[in-house]
Amino acid sequence: MTKPTPGALCTCLAVRQGARQLTQLYDRHLAPAGLRATQYPILACLHRSGPMPIGALAAALVMDRTTLGRALRPLEREGLVTLDVGRDARMRDLSLTPRGGERLAVARPLWRDAQAAFEKGYGVEEAAALRVTMARVVETSRVAEMTSTANIA
Repeated sequence: MTKPTPGALCTCLAVRQGARQLTQLYDRHLAPAGLRATQYPILACLHRSGPMPIGALAAALVMDRTTLGRALRPLEREGLVTLDVGRDARMRDLSLTPRGGERLAVARPLWRDAQAAFEKGYGVEEAAALRVTMARVVETSRVAEMTSTANIA
């Protein structure tokens, strides 16, 4: 094993560096479908869940609403998603269009190829363990955020 770089001592930096590398890998694989790694999970989540408010989608994807909004604009322009009046007229629901479903179907095998490429280099079991670890990071960070917010109030 190589000696860790000074940046590896910072958890946030190490996770962000890993995330950038993975994002680039998935971007390369998804490019033939005209999607980016930030867009594929949006389409996949809408496909699984059906129409949902932007806030609920942001929470499901662990994204802030402004970041999600930037990722949605090109998807809306291309007619892959649409914003409609929700069950509550004050809210807007995001929906996957038929065109978005078709694009997702084209992208799905490319996404699987990206998964396989990562797992080939990193290891299947290690990749599964990494996903579990990252889910724990998300949950731990949410709890830490709630605790620090409660202490401020």
